[in-house]
Amino acid sequence: MTGLPGIGSLVRMRLRTWAGEIEEQGILLPPTAPEHLTMKLVNGYNISHPESSLISVELISEANQQDSEDEISDSDSQDANLPLVRILHTGGTIASRVDYATGAVVARFEPEELLAAIPELAVIARIEAVKLGNMWSDDIRPQHWNAMLAASAEAFADGAAGVVVTHGTDTLAVSATALAFGWAGEGGGPPGRIVFTGSQRSSDRGSSDAGENLIAAVHWAAHGPAPNGGLGDATVVMMHAGADDGAVVVLPGCSARKLHSSRRDAFKSVNAEVLAHVHVSRDGISHTLMPEYEAALKSTPPRVSPSSEPTTYDGAIRVAQLLAGAHLHGDLITSVADAGYRALVIHGTGLGHLPIENANGDAPENEELEAAISAAISGGLRIIIANQCINGAVNMNVYSKGRRQQELGLLGQGGTSTPEAVVVKTHWSLSQGRDLSADLDSNLIGENPDRILS
Repeated sequence: MTGLPGIGSLVRMRLRTWAGEIEEQGILLPPTAPEHLTMKLVNGYNISHPESSLISVELISEANQQDSEDEISDSDSQDANLPLVRILHTGGTIASRVDYATGAVVARFEPEELLAAIPELAVIARIEAVKLGNMWSDDIRPQHWNAMLAASAEAFADGAAGVVVTHGTDTLAVSATALAFGWAGEGGGPPGRIVFTGSQRSSDRGSSDAGENLIAAVHWAAHGPAPNGGLGDATVVMMHAGADDGAVVVLPGCSARKLHSSRRDAFKSVNAEVLAHVHVSRDGISHTLMPEYEAALKSTPPRVSPSSEPTTYDGAIRVAQLLAGAHLHGDLITSVADAGYRALVIHGTGLGHLPIENANGDAPENEELEAAISAAISGGLRIIIANQCINGAVNMNVYSKGRRQQELGLLGQGGTSTPEAVVVKTHWSLSQGRDLSADLDSNLIGENPDRILS
């Protein structure tokens, strides 16, 4: 539409809608569709209306072209007395501002850019930043875990007190588990703190959690307790503790799970205790250890020595996953075995059960499933049961079906790990050529916390 102010201008529009005339004020953005008007409101949300609905437009101020040229602080001016924290960016927005000339969210990756966007970081630590990629978290594969392990090892070799991995939230806990096993699975631990954090709300929204999560993560990486390695703290996940600002929860990296698609407090600890909280306010930043974790740090001897190099994942090893239920059939098991997968994790129902019995004589597919499982195990496929209930243990000792499953050679009895941790642990153990059955029975890094098997 001709006659409109330029993109990036602050405008006030009167619009005709089905509910009557309305007035909106915001930044004029490039239109999201032909013959539409799009603006960013002060609350951070974008709206679009057909051009035909426009009654009038008032220019409040011209487009601001200055944002991308703002002067930023020099990283050389950082306080040399503060601990060094290296931020490894894999995806998501670590810190950003809206470029009001285009409406785009401009990510800040360099140390000086981070400090300009979030100046609170300058009094917490010296910041270095490395961009490993800018991936959707659901695109991350084991080779990316290895890249994070290598980058974290390099950071510690360069003197970093801690590492913060910024990551998309959908598989953030999976990567945190992978790095935990890589650093601590064989009995050692990382030389410093490793924190995974992300954002549930983009940084151009008024409800964004990006800045506070990053501030808290850098604080923990710089000033948190030294990780024991065996208490679930080889890596930690840090996200909002509740819907409100002010508190960020510290969760064991190997026991965290995203349990809500959009809430800011989407992450919870499964079968394990919260480790701590970091408090962010105008008065400063502090952390409080939970009593159980504080007591465990005092009573549990630290690992013999931190690992200088992490173990990694063999990309040639493939682990499949299936869900137990009415649509689990034997041909799926056979297909996994024939395709060359080394292991199969089945998310069992209840205490870890599969549909393998034909009590009424009208479900032959159940008997076919049992036969396929037996044949696949005999052929070398490792089949592990995880708990699709999420909370609680796999207990195949309670019912006769569970005992039959153990006779078939199914592994996983007594496990309290999240299903994701079972998959990662299986891949890690096979990559190291270890005894998978023994590893699944063990609590290597805090992934299998003790729980009553009932």
